[in-house]
Amino acid sequence: MPETTPAPPEAPDGGLLGPVQIRELADRLGVSPTKQWGQNFVIDKGTVRRIVRASGVGAGDAVVEVGPGLGSLTLALLPVVDHLTVVEIDPRLAEALPGTVEAMAPQHATRLEVVHSDALQVTELPGPAPTALVANLPYNVAVPVVLTLLERFPSLRTVLVMVQLEVAERMSAPPGSKVYGVPSVKCAWYGPTRLAGRIGRNVFWPAPNVDSGLVRIDVEPRDEAALGARREEVFAAVDAAFAQRRKTLRAALAGWAGSAPAAEEALVAAGIDPRTRGEALDVDGFIRLAAARRSA
Repeated sequence: MPETTPAPPEAPDGGLLGPVQIRELADRLGVSPTKQWGQNFVIDKGTVRRIVRASGVGAGDAVVEVGPGLGSLTLALLPVVDHLTVVEIDPRLAEALPGTVEAMAPQHATRLEVVHSDALQVTELPGPAPTALVANLPYNVAVPVVLTLLERFPSLRTVLVMVQLEVAERMSAPPGSKVYGVPSVKCAWYGPTRLAGRIGRNVFWPAPNVDSGLVRIDVEPRDEAALGARREEVFAAVDAAFAQRRKTLRAALAGWAGSAPAAEEALVAAGIDPRTRGEALDVDGFIRLAAARRSA
């Protein structure tokens, strides 16, 4: 763990970190962004403000942020929310963040809690139940992090994440799209999912080789008993359908249903043409399919 370092200089613009402050802070901490943890630090104040606006969070919200890094988005969130829990895997950054907040936004420091952990391993969070996930996510774990936190923290009502643009397009794709697939359906299970904006690569240090996108999910809890199928059952059908996406659902779901005839029976019972491919089926179709299989 690093020794205590001098506090960062006060940012001249509303207590936010700009390119100069980010690099000075990184130098003080001896931090270089690593590919291992997918670190690309946001250096543009306008971008973090845009993320906060797009999330719609405000008074009454308890927010969880994954991968706060040096604190760019953290400092933009703290003035507008009641509580912010950040989950950081890098021990140096987890240790340094409270000092950065104390120096840059001391009036909001009591709203912050830092959890040093891998977000995929977190099963509980300190403080009030989170109502929103707002984060600049490492590209390599973006979808697993979003789906894992939505599963583990049913109090979440809003997700606004910045991810690689290609990932953002897959998460928000409608049925029939070339990039519609497992992430699209699983995100849609939790609620309407949309691409909320595009972000250029030059707002990061170091600049990645791809553009980014903002994805928003407005969570709408599902009554599994009323649906007749549990989330795990629906997701199993989704995984099977897209594991062989070029095949008809009758063929692709044979292993899932036990046989091709059994798959056809479930499909017909759900009102789905067995010749359909998975890419044509929306989340409600997969729910009907799982329910039909359960009642067969």
